[in-house]
Amino acid sequence: MAIDLNALRAHFPSLDHGLAFFDGPGGTQTPRPVAEAMAETLTAPLSNRGVVSRSELNAERAVTDFRDAYADLLNVPAEGVVHGRSATQLTYDFSRHLAKGWKAGDEIVVSRLDHDSNVRPWVQAAERAGVTVRWIEIEIDSESMELDLDSFERALSPRTRLVAVTAASNVLGTKPPLRHIADRAHEVGALVYVDGVHYAAHHLVDVPALGADFFVCSPYKFLGPHCGVLAAAPELLETVHPDKLAPSPDTVPERFEFGTLPYEILAGATAAVIFLAAIDPGTGRTRRERLAHSLGSLHEHEKVLRTRLETGLRALGDAVTLHSKAADRTPTLLMTVEGRDAREAQVHLAARDVLAPAGSFYAYETFSALKWENPALRVGLAPYNSAEDVDRFLDGLSSFL
Repeated sequence: MAIDLNALRAHFPSLDHGLAFFDGPGGTQTPRPVAEAMAETLTAPLSNRGVVSRSELNAERAVTDFRDAYADLLNVPAEGVVHGRSATQLTYDFSRHLAKGWKAGDEIVVSRLDHDSNVRPWVQAAERAGVTVRWIEIEIDSESMELDLDSFERALSPRTRLVAVTAASNVLGTKPPLRHIADRAHEVGALVYVDGVHYAAHHLVDVPALGADFFVCSPYKFLGPHCGVLAAAPELLETVHPDKLAPSPDTVPERFEFGTLPYEILAGATAAVIFLAAIDPGTGRTRRERLAHSLGSLHEHEKVLRTRLETGLRALGDAVTLHSKAADRTPTLLMTVEGRDAREAQVHLAARDVLAPAGSFYAYETFSALKWENPALRVGLAPYNSAEDVDRFLDGLSSFL
């Protein structure tokens, strides 16, 4: 499996400006076909969905194409694909929907490894419902800083109603043993809500295989426009009843999508899936097969760049501490610079047209658990990154030290 990197990069107008982007975990650059799909949808005849006029049919097609594309990407039925403004918004919505069934004495489990969007909505919903919150801790003393599965076992009980956990940390890249966690949660009758935002940017997702009951991701992390997607089995969604307007549809998944859908955003999100499937499709007959081949090639490409990056960082010696060390992780590296403020490193690199942000990146519980009060530098690889990009980052960081 191989990709033509020059041909791939030619689709990204932003790369023509000479910038090396390492901020992919916060949002990737946009290929031209995605922007064109959005513009074409906006400028074609367009109205509210329907089955009579051409403008109604255009809107209807934008919705059905979106659901079909994300059904292929996530391996769920199209009726199990829910659009949202963001993964955070979807999680807040579903925290309220699911909390309707909670009662005093129930418990939920959240993790210190998660982005706060998969922590605070559940904690706040639990507080309102009078439900106890249990925590999966991080093995702080461990070299790799994995999730502490012993703490997970202690947190789990027959009273557990939900386990919220990430598929991959957005700062450390750590991928916890999700299937094990899901299986244990299901043994006590709990639902599993998975933040797959960072995971979906680097892997072909198979929601049933992961053991997730609910899985959220964000297309703008993998070349699409800003929005969120929730995937679940349609029969599970049928059991969830949100507050909604009386005339709005009560069918699944429409009952969870409030107001008129942004058809141009849906078209762009669909175009991102089409684009990914075409990068290195192999001989796949179905879109799912083509996605598997393309994302496999991208995974190998990113792995090579990650090795180059890590080798270069080790050559810098003790001046840089790399905190991303889990055996199973994404190509995202979190680091601190000895005796220096990571924000200064960000400014230094930006002056050299290298974008590598500093901060805590909404990983509030992770930074708190590790007692990190200062920002860290995060370098995240994306499909369009090159070996030259990596060398520019290393040269820029070396000149900062």
